[in-house]
Amino acid sequence: MPDAADFRRLALALPGTTEAQHVDRRSFRARVIFATLSPDEQTANLRFTPEDQTFRCEAIPHGFAPVPGGFGKMGWTTVTFASVAPDELASALEAAWRLATTKPPRRRG
Repeated sequence: MPDAADFRRLALALPGTTEAQHVDRRSFRARVIFATLSPDEQTANLRFTPEDQTFRCEAIPHGFAPVPGGFGKMGWTTVTFASVAPDELASALEAAWRLATTKPPRRRG
């Protein structure tokens, strides 16, 4: 079972990632914030596409859950460290990082 130290190590190993304070949490950013670590260090919130959020929440419902409210509708998902395997956490972090580092297409007009 991974813990906050594993989460931090995995997140900071992703290219271009920095860690900073964000409200009451630690945030992890690569172009934009893709993850935040809860103050109790038992969970983290990750930014997924809505499709990836649905997939992960259905595949591992005890480990992933949409963040309540509007942020959850935008893909933000809580991962509970005690309920996921290390490889599941690493995969989730990489997916969130990939989304954060992909620039949206430029709008014409």
